[in-house]
Amino acid sequence: MRIFGPHLKITIGVVLVVGMAFVAIFADWLAPHDPYAQNLMLRLRPPVWADRGSWAHPLGTDNFGRDLLSRLIHGSRLSIAVGLLAMAVALTIGTVLGLLAGYLGGRVEQLIMRFADAYQAIPEILLAIVVVAVFGGGLTVLILVLGFAGWETYTRVVFNLTRSLRERPFVEAAIASGAGGRYVMLRHILPQMAPVLTVIATLQVAQLILQETALSFLGLGLPPPTATWGNILAEGRDRLLVAPWIANLAGGAIILLVLGVNLLGNGLRETLDPKRADRH
Repeated sequence: MRIFGPHLKITIGVVLVVGMAFVAIFADWLAPHDPYAQNLMLRLRPPVWADRGSWAHPLGTDNFGRDLLSRLIHGSRLSIAVGLLAMAVALTIGTVLGLLAGYLGGRVEQLIMRFADAYQAIPEILLAIVVVAVFGGGLTVLILVLGFAGWETYTRVVFNLTRSLRERPFVEAAIASGAGGRYVMLRHILPQMAPVLTVIATLQVAQLILQETALSFLGLGLPPPTATWGNILAEGRDRLLVAPWIANLAGGAIILLVLGVNLLGNGLRETLDPKRADRH
């Protein structure tokens, strides 16, 4: 018996994701302070609900006296942007390769799918760590390396769906009428995969956000003092005993966003595939 039905999951997921997206889009207006402004006289001030807390800094300050609420608000923008853009890169690469392998077959299929098999043996986060350590942790490099690390899942799913759809009567009719391969793939096969790809892409965003956070936590993401949740979490790691709110609030923000994305993705999966949901 499921505790949460798919519609409730989608509702909760949409509320959390849209709320976080709203904060990210309007960060410049919502943040009460400059997230990079330092004031050592105010360093390590606790949140408003603790002793010595102040409404001037509702969530407290960090080791440099920067307002933590403002840094969390601006950090949401970069974390969400990296997750979405990296997902778009992975989706594009994986879909193109899967379509080509499934539709053309033969040597193209063998080349792409064997490469996918070999690539599967490499842990995604390990590959990201190596590439970022070599080329640096700039925003463009981070998006590209995370996107390239996640293409293999799309390739396998699209390959299997393309092989199945290629035998459908409407595809065979399009081929018999003289339609070119690119036209058939883009106009007849790809639209049929949209629901499945939507679910995979939604769930992958949460995974990519966690990977970006992990890289920033290890010092391989966007360089400090850039306001990202991973950087804030890393800054709070060394001050857990004297200022636990820094790491706790950053971790809470990450949990809420990932929870919202996962609930949305699982809800969509159960809605689009009710038979699979019934088995669980």
